[in-house]
Amino acid sequence: MFRLWAGSCRGSLRFARHFSTDAPPGNVPQQVWNKLGKNLHLQHQHPLGIIKAKVENYFETRHASNPHVEPKYRIFDNLNPIVSTKQNFDDLLIPLDHVTRRKTDTFYVDEQQVLRTHTSAHQTQLMRAGHDAFLVTGDVYRRDEIDARHYPVFHQMEGVRFFSLQQLGVNSIEAAAPLVKQDLQNTLAGLARYLFGNVDMKFVDAYFPFTDPSMELEIFFHNIWMEVLGSGVVHRQIVANCGVEDRVGWAFGLGLERLAMVLFDIPDVRLFWTEDRRFHDQFKSGEVVKFQPYSKFPVCYKDMSFWMPSSFHENDLFESVREIAGDLVECVEKIDEFVHPRTNQMSRCYRISYRSLDRNLTNQEIDDLQQQVRDLAVKKLYVTLR
Repeated sequence: MFRLWAGSCRGSLRFARHFSTDAPPGNVPQQVWNKLGKNLHLQHQHPLGIIKAKVENYFETRHASNPHVEPKYRIFDNLNPIVSTKQNFDDLLIPLDHVTRRKTDTFYVDEQQVLRTHTSAHQTQLMRAGHDAFLVTGDVYRRDEIDARHYPVFHQMEGVRFFSLQQLGVNSIEAAAPLVKQDLQNTLAGLARYLFGNVDMKFVDAYFPFTDPSMELEIFFHNIWMEVLGSGVVHRQIVANCGVEDRVGWAFGLGLERLAMVLFDIPDVRLFWTEDRRFHDQFKSGEVVKFQPYSKFPVCYKDMSFWMPSSFHENDLFESVREIAGDLVECVEKIDEFVHPRTNQMSRCYRISYRSLDRNLTNQEIDDLQQQVRDLAVKKLYVTLR
């Protein structure tokens, strides 16, 4: 099973069709719909904006130092996050039966449009427009688990570069592909050193439907091997579909939150969305500094056990908890599972961890939230509480 990748022309945010920005359409919850247009990556003193600027500066520096070889990358960082299923899936060769197309995994605006699950959704439209070197950055949306590193909204950066056979000094696509792969690896190795210093790194074979060959870059940082990004040579069918068969290109995708949490030492993904000045006042444009925790409020655990219907999906539970508790929920984890020996019905117990990043929560407040979560689980997920 493959994963989707965990970018000057500055467009404006335009909502597709006639959707109101007040009422969320499709299976998009209000909390997620409210995030559209926040554009944390465009805030220059926000950690995500700082990382974005550093990556863009790396490519600009490469161009400035060798303009006859290195192109100037066009920057797209405010494209509409509502895209068609064709853009998000079909154009990228994602199989019709793949899990990422399901409504349990993706936010559908309607049957033909989704909140993009990756910035790769814009790759083919920019290729067809004639761009051969570009960076795309934006907010992306996925229904996901709840813990310190996952959030239904996060930010990605996509990089794409294409070469003509003449640029590569070869006469065939077959001869060009290895050269493009090597250029990709050299480029990404330079980016890793630019961001993390002189670290050990390795490229690991991977599978993505839109690149062939595909690879992930891992670095040895803080005494562990850490995945930094996914990449590969753009699939020939995508190239042909975009009408640029005479070119060969590479692409990569990286998650800004993943890099920022490591470089700034930020322990909880919810902090990127806080409005607390004690967080924001620690960061300045162009500087990478270690985050200094300003408080650590106590966590409150609440368990919930229930019999599951056949239609149950964990992501529906996670979304229901977020619908009630928002960013007051820190983690939801399965701690027990039981199958009735006679009925074969399955029961699960989930532990919900409540903790505010900014204040103490009262017992009454948590009890009220937990009761609302239990009531919603019965009403929306058709579970039977134990």
